[in-house]
Amino acid sequence: MSSRPEILFPLFGSVKKLAGIGPKSAEALAKIDLTRPKDLIFTLPHTGIDRELRKTLKGLTFPTIATVKVEVTAHRETAGRGPFRVLVSDGELDFQLVFFRPNLGWLKEQLPIGEQRIVSGKVELYDGIAQMQHPDHILKPEEADKLPRFEPVYPLTAGITQRTMRKAVSAAVHIAPKLEEWIEPSLVKRNTWPDWQTALEIAHHPEASNDLLQSSPSRERLAYDELFAHQLTLALARAQNKRAKGISTVSDGKLAKKLIAALPFEPTGAQNRAVAEIVSDIAAPFRMNRLLQGDVGAGKTLVAMLAMCTVVEAGGQAAMMAPTEILARQHAESLRPMAEGIGLKLAVLTGRDKGKERKAKLQALAEGEIDILLGTHALFQADVLFNNLRLVIIDEQHRFGVSERMELSQKGHAVDSLMMTATPIPRSLALAHFGDMDISVLDEKPAGRKPVETALVSSGRMEEVVARLRNAIAGGQQVFWVCPLVEESEVMALTAAEDRYRTLRLALGEGAVGLVHGQLKPDEKDKAMSDFVAKKTKVLVATTVIEVGVDVPNASIMVIEGAQNFGLAQLHQLRGRVGRGAKASTCLLMYDPPLTQSAQARLAIMRETEDGFRIADEDLRLRGAGDLLGVKQSGLPQFRIADLELQENLMRVAQDDARLLLERDPDLTSERGSAARVLLYLLDRDKAFLMLKVG
Repeated sequence: MSSRPEILFPLFGSVKKLAGIGPKSAEALAKIDLTRPKDLIFTLPHTGIDRELRKTLKGLTFPTIATVKVEVTAHRETAGRGPFRVLVSDGELDFQLVFFRPNLGWLKEQLPIGEQRIVSGKVELYDGIAQMQHPDHILKPEEADKLPRFEPVYPLTAGITQRTMRKAVSAAVHIAPKLEEWIEPSLVKRNTWPDWQTALEIAHHPEASNDLLQSSPSRERLAYDELFAHQLTLALARAQNKRAKGISTVSDGKLAKKLIAALPFEPTGAQNRAVAEIVSDIAAPFRMNRLLQGDVGAGKTLVAMLAMCTVVEAGGQAAMMAPTEILARQHAESLRPMAEGIGLKLAVLTGRDKGKERKAKLQALAEGEIDILLGTHALFQADVLFNNLRLVIIDEQHRFGVSERMELSQKGHAVDSLMMTATPIPRSLALAHFGDMDISVLDEKPAGRKPVETALVSSGRMEEVVARLRNAIAGGQQVFWVCPLVEESEVMALTAAEDRYRTLRLALGEGAVGLVHGQLKPDEKDKAMSDFVAKKTKVLVATTVIEVGVDVPNASIMVIEGAQNFGLAQLHQLRGRVGRGAKASTCLLMYDPPLTQSAQARLAIMRETEDGFRIADEDLRLRGAGDLLGVKQSGLPQFRIADLELQENLMRVAQDDARLLLERDPDLTSERGSAARVLLYLLDRDKAFLMLKVG
């Protein structure tokens, strides 16, 4: 790997080398991950204080922060532990400066009676008298220019004052070098962005509150730098993937046509479009790296099956991995009839397969007798050998970061990769998280899918709900009952599910109710699911294990208990388990009053719309990017300056710009390419160079 450019060395040293930062301050800064000057320059002030000199405090509304020139008129000591008061006048208003346990020698020297001083700080009224406790600044009139007209305020940690932080940041900004421009010049001109060094100066020395806005030219430029570096890293990953030789897999589509002809419905326009994009990628001599993103019930499984038909017809094998055993087996149930109808051999491999049975499957796979293999992570174990694997489909893997996805695709020996997710992701997050991939979106529901009526009901009306279920069951309907989310404890979540299971059995009959949760043994879980699918049980009590992909067309009622504790995406996924059959369906969101404002907002959106993409956008607005994908699992980038929610358009421009730069200069050796290399080092994107090397 090439080494960090010398011009950046000062920014990557220790903060201890900065003026005014001793070992204690350095230790305190380290607690909030500020260990290098570089970290300080990218920690921008979140607000500011207007320090403009006023003629008088008279007429101001208190409390307020103000700066005024005063004459010191008297010193008042209080007996005991009381405060020390300095009486001052600005010519129109007399007020007090108040100090608790001050160093009296220092104080009398700072504020001698009869002299003028400029004081700045928070002024409040106490018993009708204006007071400024411990002024932030005390200056002689001739030092007035030392006080900034508008003073930045930084996020702090224990042991660090604003003064120390400002001093440290100023010292860090002072050593920031002048760097060559890495942004497309026309873009800089169009947006009237300053150069990098000037942008830092302005961002850390704002002159008014407008300079603190995300949309101010200096902040927008620094945000763009972050987004551009991120998109450049993703574009390098994408280019590496594109350069990675794949196998051109071409078929005449006979199997796919045969499969479509046997369907009792027509695929949607979105499904046809997605299949065409995938088939075109598979036929290209490069590896496919595509994400299939579809709302609940948009028909991803059929698209996956048609993609697998393409490679099998050309003599290859396909593998499809699901995150849970329940989902893997369910995919098998829905895909097996399709496969058998067109003469394909499909098998399932999970961690439960042992001994002879497993050995026989692995042998059939290695000899090419199995066309399509479905399973869990077990598919990627060392002894699973394919005869001619051409396509890997990974379902519901939206929680994987770029590096994990690259690893998974590498395990399949240069095969084409298709990721699928039923979690609609807002455009801005899709760009940030999946910018290295091509994306196909299923944004139409198959014909005949009925809307689900969504109602809110208080947990106080539990008996009423159970009575309603009794009638529904008598009429042949089936019910999912999802138990509350108890995040602190799996044991408590389990207890809640078991308690509900018992009460519903008492109310609805012993044999009418089944139970499924994550702690059950696999065969117990399967039995509970298959009894429900076979209509032996009428109500399935479950934890969120049924959130993704479970398909029971006859289930037409979904009860979600403790709905106020679920995120929007989860509620939407759960509701998507019903409305899959011919009957009108209902989702009851049962909540515990009183509702918080955000819970109220979430549940109201659920009632308003079934559009997963609109729900995802609202979820992003309510919860923020980190929570939405789960930062720890998702590999979602953490930006210090850029705001994914507010700057989606900037992210899109950065993506186009990064891809364009690499098309013109794949090795980043041009003048602008070299500047972009410096940016990647500056923003800790060193891993990007590994991709350059590999490519």
